[in-house]
Amino acid sequence: MLEAKHLVKTFVRNEKNNVKTSFNAVDDISLEVRSGEIVGIIGPNGAGKTTLLRMLGNLMKPTSGEISIYNNNEIISDTVAIKKNIGYLSGNTKMYGRLTTRELLEIAGNIYGMSDAEIKIRIDAVSKVLDMDSFIDNRIEKLSTGQTQRASISRCIMHNPRLYIFDEPTLGLDILSSNAIVDFMLQEKANNKAVLYSTHYLEEAEKLCDRIIIINKGRILASGTVNDLKEMSETGNMREVFSNLIGREG
Repeated sequence: MLEAKHLVKTFVRNEKNNVKTSFNAVDDISLEVRSGEIVGIIGPNGAGKTTLLRMLGNLMKPTSGEISIYNNNEIISDTVAIKKNIGYLSGNTKMYGRLTTRELLEIAGNIYGMSDAEIKIRIDAVSKVLDMDSFIDNRIEKLSTGQTQRASISRCIMHNPRLYIFDEPTLGLDILSSNAIVDFMLQEKANNKAVLYSTHYLEEAEKLCDRIIIINKGRILASGTVNDLKEMSETGNMREVFSNLIGREG
């Protein structure tokens, strides 16, 4: 579904005395995400997770490297077609508070060229899968944190993409809202969709992900199944795996 080779993203920052230095937020990362699997990206704050996801989601151009999105083993080259195949959730998405979630989804459907009938059917389906029926016609500015996050995700999935890229989708949510989002990811995996997401919740990643990629300082430290990572670090759970690998980095 997605393949990235040798991705690098270089930024320039101002130091003291107006001296400019460059650094790689992402430094030679290669990975792949296949249909029908959930891949987790974990790492400490500042590890490069968001920058990596933004490049993979076609929202930021890499300094170097290649990103390929596939459809039936053929690379999709058209930019519009690539965007139609990706549902991207940012950690700081802003929405129009005076709109209802239904109105937001109607706008999203129009943007993606869906007919009125298609929009109605899709809104009903999205509302059911994210358990939004009780608040879909309330203004977004009146929603709870968990409801707002589900509304934000609904906008990303309105066009029924084949690849989901979520940046910490369950961060700060109550158990019910978090469960709704986790259940959605599992359901889409069962529908042969691909899910790539970052999280700080290691126990969630351990239960949910087919593979986990651990990054720090812009580089991949380790990747594999949960069992692979436990064997590699000779530990018993992902919290210990994480502490062990990040601790080696200093």
